[in-house]
Amino acid sequence: MSFFEKIRDGLRKTRDAIFGRIDTMLKSFTKIDDDLFEELEELLVMGDVGIYTAQRICEELKVRVKKEGITDPKEINRLLAEVISEMLKGGQPLKLDTKPSVILVIGVNGVGKTTTIGKMAANFIRQGKKVTLAAADTFRAAAIDQLQIWAERAGADIIKQGEGADPAAVVFDSISSAKAKGSDIIIVDTAGRLHNKKHLMAELEKINRIIDRELPDADKEVLLVLDATTGQNAVNQTKEFKTAAGITGIVLTKLDGTAKGGVVLAIKEELNVPVKYIGVGEQIDDLQPFDPDEFARALFGAEAPSEPETEQQETADKPVEDDLKPATADIWAQIDAEAEAEKQAEEEKEKAKTEEEILAEEQAKAALEAEKAEEKKRKAEERKNRAKKYNWSTVQETTPADSDWLEQWRSGKNEE
Repeated sequence: MSFFEKIRDGLRKTRDAIFGRIDTMLKSFTKIDDDLFEELEELLVMGDVGIYTAQRICEELKVRVKKEGITDPKEINRLLAEVISEMLKGGQPLKLDTKPSVILVIGVNGVGKTTTIGKMAANFIRQGKKVTLAAADTFRAAAIDQLQIWAERAGADIIKQGEGADPAAVVFDSISSAKAKGSDIIIVDTAGRLHNKKHLMAELEKINRIIDRELPDADKEVLLVLDATTGQNAVNQTKEFKTAAGITGIVLTKLDGTAKGGVVLAIKEELNVPVKYIGVGEQIDDLQPFDPDEFARALFGAEAPSEPETEQQETADKPVEDDLKPATADIWAQIDAEAEAEKQAEEEKEKAKTEEEILAEEQAKAALEAEKAEEKKRKAEERKNRAKKYNWSTVQETTPADSDWLEQWRSGKNEE
């Protein structure tokens, strides 16, 4: 199955929810008028295209209908596909001309950042690139382990430290290693974060400073991974991360599991952030660079473009190279199976805990809390006795500095 066919199949829910209804609506009209465009705009908004983008599409359609003198409502489908394709164009190719170049991958938890990085690395390696992965998501040990699996299967180098290590230090080590080994691309995995988590955004700024300092002339892409199933929430995330992190592109995953694929249009039109990659499945080849023309054609259920017979024959005569490449669909299916098995094993292990173990954990926790409370009470009593001994509570004249110090001491902020 070609990737176009995968896109077409993956967008089936979106196509049925939005453009199938549009086709039905157009067949109910005998002429092109304001009522037609009003219903069209409503259907687009319902498909998570967004109000602003839906209005822009309808305005452009009106201009083209008038310019081409179209009177048959059925022709609107063709024009709609052209408008959508043109709106999505611009900024798709990754700019990775320097050696090394850097891809910084960010996003909230659960959108599939680490899996996306693994698939991207495999694709680059299949193109003959040398890739270094930076395991800068040091908040989760599982993230480091997962990235290690992807690196081993894809044949990429990985630089990592222990859980809780400074992410910027991991990035620094990765850049040093990439320079020494002649890597073409450094892909940085980062911890899941929200735009309003100031300490995490500060950490991201620190990572960026390290990259800019160590590779001042390198090409850098900052990709935000989004879950397509979140619909308009994906637009809001893009807006906030664009301001906070200066993203250069979007990786939109899980398009095959949602009817909200129209969000692609909203992101590009409203925020002018290009979609660089889309994912329409779990296999390694299901994450591919975004092609606006293919995407628009797939939305309308078009057939795959036919290839010249000579080209097909040449391809058939060539030896199959997949067996020589480090990443195949079978391998990545195995990775997914192993990851799922590990997850289930952890869940079973958690369930297997005896009641005694659970009770012991709760008692230990309660004892620790009691110990902390007792220590706090003891210190408060000491402060009270010392204040009484020196009659500090009756001191009438103090300097501003003394007053501030005394207030801090009494409140427990200053232990001296």
